[in-house]
Amino acid sequence: MAQPRTRPLLTDVIRSELRRAIISGEFPPGSKLPNEESLCEKYAVSRITLREAVRGLIEEGYVLRRQGAGTFVTSGPALRNSLDINFSYTEYLESAGVKVSKKILAAEVVSGDPQVLSDLQLGAHEKLVVVRRVRVADKRPAIYSVDSVPAGIVDLKKDMKALKGSMYGLLAARGQAVDHARTVITPVVASDELSAILEVPKGTPLQHLTQIDYVSSGRPIMHSLEWHVPSVIELRVFRRGPGPVSE
Repeated sequence: MAQPRTRPLLTDVIRSELRRAIISGEFPPGSKLPNEESLCEKYAVSRITLREAVRGLIEEGYVLRRQGAGTFVTSGPALRNSLDINFSYTEYLESAGVKVSKKILAAEVVSGDPQVLSDLQLGAHEKLVVVRRVRVADKRPAIYSVDSVPAGIVDLKKDMKALKGSMYGLLAARGQAVDHARTVITPVVASDELSAILEVPKGTPLQHLTQIDYVSSGRPIMHSLEWHVPSVIELRVFRRGPGPVSE
């Protein structure tokens, strides 16, 4: 049974609008954001909502505050994935006003890799649906992913169209909404295969993620391998604190 889709918080909506304005060039790198009064009037929100939205952009690395001067747009890759929040890349890119497309390189039912089966807490002889895809952001390959889910959750004959969208959306429609994930990040360089898939020179630095997604009960539901092109989409983590510390 499909689970109801919750409406996004107003703060998240305004953050997406501001992010889209930055990526589209309305607020170019180095420029100062309009003052709070102007932005509150533009988006018809309170100062509290606006400040929370801007705070989110600071954490994502899109803007920074200069004491006494204002809030300024930073330079660097236009697309930045904040790893402290787990979300659909497709929905994120579309919310940023980026034209998104996907190439499905392969989708098949296979005998699972022993490590993947173990990570998903499945038996040694169970089958997996493995989907290999490339996400393209404004005609530039950004992410190559290999997603593995237990066979039976995804029906390749019926779900090929859905696979061009969000895997999280498809899992939620199957009653398997993802609640949280655990991710390991390692730096790698593009092999011959990755070079061809992501259209970058061999040896290009990439960010590699191994991620396991879980439903609310704690059951692992999807194993993912991802390779990101940092010049297209940058992975970032916002670390709070430590605040005042004793010597």
